[in-house]
Amino acid sequence: MTVRSRLRRRRRRGRRNISVVLSRIRSTTGTDAGPLHPPPSAAPSRPTTRRRIRPRAARRRPRAHALPLRHGPCSLPARVPVLRASPPGPRRHHPRLRRHRQGRSVVCLDGTPPAYHFLPGFGDGSHNWLLHLEGGSWCRSFESCARRKKTNLGSSAHMDTRAEFVGILSDDQSQNPDFYNWNKVKIRYCDGASFSGHVQDEVKNGTGFFFRGQRIWEAVMAELLSKGLARAKQAFLTGCSAGGLSTYIHCDDFRAVLPNTPTVKCLADGGFFLDVEDISGRRYMRGFYNDVARLQDVHKRFPHCSSDMEPGQCFFPQEVAKSITTPMFILNPAYDVWQVEHVLSPEGSDPQNLWQNCRTDITKCSSKQLEVLQGFRKALLDAINEFKKRRDWGMFIDSCFIHCQSMKALAWHSPSAARINNKTAAEAVGDWFFDRREVKEIDCEYPCNPTCYNVVLDQPYKED
Repeated sequence: MTVRSRLRRRRRRGRRNISVVLSRIRSTTGTDAGPLHPPPSAAPSRPTTRRRIRPRAARRRPRAHALPLRHGPCSLPARVPVLRASPPGPRRHHPRLRRHRQGRSVVCLDGTPPAYHFLPGFGDGSHNWLLHLEGGSWCRSFESCARRKKTNLGSSAHMDTRAEFVGILSDDQSQNPDFYNWNKVKIRYCDGASFSGHVQDEVKNGTGFFFRGQRIWEAVMAELLSKGLARAKQAFLTGCSAGGLSTYIHCDDFRAVLPNTPTVKCLADGGFFLDVEDISGRRYMRGFYNDVARLQDVHKRFPHCSSDMEPGQCFFPQEVAKSITTPMFILNPAYDVWQVEHVLSPEGSDPQNLWQNCRTDITKCSSKQLEVLQGFRKALLDAINEFKKRRDWGMFIDSCFIHCQSMKALAWHSPSAARINNKTAAEAVGDWFFDRREVKEIDCEYPCNPTCYNVVLDQPYKED
């Protein structure tokens, strides 16, 4: 074989290798990869070397990813373009912050105006609306609220001007199959009491504490109604963590402001906080909620509360949900990582730090600690049992160690997402919302589910 023929053969081999690598990259990003969720027993398909050519009008500018790889006789370029599948319509992942200015009556903790991000819908989703209430714990005292005022959770002055929309807010059909092209709103959380504080006057004699969460909710709803929400054909209120609790609190309010919308439903993600004893025997979370309720006068928001109940008891979803008449979906892990740290083993309950490793990584829990976690799971299932009987309600209770799954791309709908009966959370929620089937998915005990996406924390969650 001549030198020239050997060089030609080497160039052909190099082109084939680059094509194979591009195909493998596409298979990990959801382009031309066959079914998004093949059964676990299915053998992986071999990568194809053919590239999909889209019509010119639908082509996107490829996004480059660093790939310092060498493959065969051909050295790959330092950056290889990766073509990603895109839904029709423009891609707008980082909507700009919009501040709602209505004088000093509707403000965050520090007196700055509340804010939200808006992502317009497109195609057949342009008449549907999905609202998401941001989470971020609560503040129980003037000291903790003062710290909060200096962050995005207490002041719109500290909020990023743009927000990344992922998970249930994504406009990528492969990541969010049922709601990708809807109008979406992310309502920022800055009042410290799940949009329910109701103190009329500024607190602390002009030093700048405002507890106006209820007014923020009402003002933002009024503005969105004027921008097209009032004409929605379908509307979906969602929230995560403290925003999930807000969803329980405001679900019927949401239904009430949309009398002409045929379908109105709600989803609370990671928001079913439990009124249980911690590992030291205290009801720490009830005391915490008592402080929040008294500080922000939230008891006015809960007509369901009886006179013999502590104000903090009225704040728990198990009590709030009893009066909800709008269809609701409960998305919650049975081993919620935030609750394991702040409800089950909060500060002061573990003086010897025996739970330090278990709090951040469930695989490091001892057998006795796992028994406690199984008891916590049972308490959750007992608390939601009465809502399981409601035909128009849905639930997805997986056995994962995580918090807020709808706002994580990997946990909401991806090859890494947890499944119950071979359905991701996104698929279960979509089936329920569109009445494709009744959805009451309750997972088995940890560690039975091999599909769980369990988080491992570098450091504990901050309380506020």
